[in-house]
Formats: sequence, C-alpha cells, structure tokens
Amino acid sequence: MTPHEPWWIAVIESFVIINLVMVAFAYTTWLERKALGRMQLRYGPNRAGPFGLLQPIADLVKLVRKEAFFPASAHEVPYILAPIISCFTALLAFSVIPFGAGWTVNGWYIQGAVVDVPISLILIFALGSIGIYGFIVGGWASDSKFSMLGSMRTCAQLVSYEVSLALSVLGVVLMGQSLNLNAIVAKQESTVWFFLPQFVGLTVFLLGGIAETSRPPFDLPEADTELVAGYHTEYSGMRWGLFQTAEYINLIVLSGLAVTLFFGGYHFPWVPALDKLGPIWFVLKLAILVNLFIWLRASQPRLRYDQLMRFGWKILLPVATLNAVITALLVVWVS
Repeated sequence: MTPHEPWWIAVIESFVIINLVMVAFAYTTWLERKALGRMQLRYGPNRAGPFGLLQPIADLVKLVRKEAFFPASAHEVPYILAPIISCFTALLAFSVIPFGAGWTVNGWYIQGAVVDVPISLILIFALGSIGIYGFIVGGWASDSKFSMLGSMRTCAQLVSYEVSLALSVLGVVLMGQSLNLNAIVAKQESTVWFFLPQFVGLTVFLLGGIAETSRPPFDLPEADTELVAGYHTEYSGMRWGLFQTAEYINLIVLSGLAVTLFFGGYHFPWVPALDKLGPIWFVLKLAILVNLFIWLRASQPRLRYDQLMRFGWKILLPVATLNAVITALLVVWVS
C-alpha cells in the first residue's frame, strides 16, 4: 500500500515544482535562442550576464515594466482572463506527471508527483482542452480581425490534432492497462519501454504534440507573415508574456508526458539501483525532447494551413486509429 503524503508536504511540493517549472520555462527560451543562433551561425543572447544567462531575467523586467494597453472596444474581463487561464491550465497539467518513485525523509513520505490520481492521463487531456479556451477567448475578446482569424485557426488546429494525440496514446493505455501515469511507468519497468512496441504511436504523439503546442512548423495560429501575430496581436506586456509562458510550459508538459508514456519515465535503463535518482533521469530525458523540438523549429519550413489540416485528418488520424486497433488485437491475443 502506498504511504499517504501529509497535506502540508503536498503544499510545499506544489510550491517547489511550480517554481522549478517556471525557471525551466525561462531558461528554455534562453536555450532555444542559443540553439537557433548556433544553427544559423550567430551568437544568440550574449550581453546580459555570462553567456547571456541573465537574458530571461532581463526579458521579465522588460515585460513587467512595459505598458499593458488594449483596444478600446475589447471585452475587458475575458480579455484579461484569457492569458491567465492558458497559463494556469498549463501549470496544472504538470502536477500529475511523476518525476520520481517517492521518498521517505525522516519518517515523512514525499510522493513523486504533486498529485497522483487514477485518471491522470485523462486529466492532462482535459486541462489541455480547457487551456484552448484561453487562446480562443483572447482572440475574440480583442475585437480585432487578425486576432479573430488567429483564434479560429487555433480552434480548428488544436481540436483536429487533439483527436490524433488522444488516439496515439491509446496503445500505451492498452499495454499499460491503466490511465494512471505511475502505473504506466511501473509497467514499463517490469516489461519494456513502450517506445519500442509503440514506435508508431510515439511518432504520431510527437507530431500531434507539435501542432497542439503551436510550435514550428505547425505554428499557424501565430503565423506572423499572414496574421501579424495571431490570437495575441492586441496583447502586450505581461499579458502577452503569459501567453508565451503557456506555450513553453505546454512544450515542457508534452515532453514530460512523452517521457512518462514512452521512455520509462524516471527509470534508468538496466540498473534499477539508480532509480533513486529518478528526477535526474527524468529531467535529462525531458531536456533531450525539448532540444528535439528546438531542432525542428530551426530546420523545417512552416506548412500552409491546408497542408496542416490535410496532414492531420488524412494521415495522422488514420495511422493513429490503425495503431490503436492493431495494439488492441495484439493485447487480446497475447492475454
């Protein structure tokens, strides 16, 4: 039986994890700008602090001090709430991702996730669906044609690719026989990491995840060559900053979820004794996936919108469905 974590430890753990995720988001922006600079034969941030390491702090100060204007005809309450909803749901989604097996310190139990619920995988998808409302409402409340077009693109793209994303993990659920992320990680420890039997599901998950997080080459909701800046055209200061925070935290959540579902979570391969350092292995795997997304941004051209939708509905969805059906048949046959 799993020990019970006291409520005050859960509160402290929540505070620590939220701040660590925010720091990770800040330095993911630095890492991305540095990596893109190297790939494009330039330096990237190199003025604020050694190697530009203080650039995220400088960006934060600039955004906080920048005037937060909005159109006179904007719908004020939903306009202000939209970026808050997007950022809050992104942070909340990370709370169910396990980063360790749990530890007992001086007789007190600390679990390896902020929240451990039986349907943690469904909870992540539900929070992601709620977060979409922030982008859509933000574009509508701005009372701008460019923002409205951006929010409509966001709605169509995220809803389309969410179907493929959900079907891509169905094979993992069938093999893990649970919707609990801790149980799926434990199943991989006792059998095999699921990226091997579910390689097709992993490929669909990563491609669908890029579209779900509006990352290049699927960043059509923010297509600057067509829509100025998409759904957040009329945002500035920290309100704009919250939308950017939500985008990068969603990227971190997606990478963490991929690590948990396909790459053994916090487990180290072949040496169970090293699992006590679970958070280190989890962060290393997560960093590799984040760098993969950065590499894709630097190397791939943006798709046209019709190509994006055709790829989602005519290629990803049938492949994800076929993978789920074949996995179900094999699981029934083996059992």
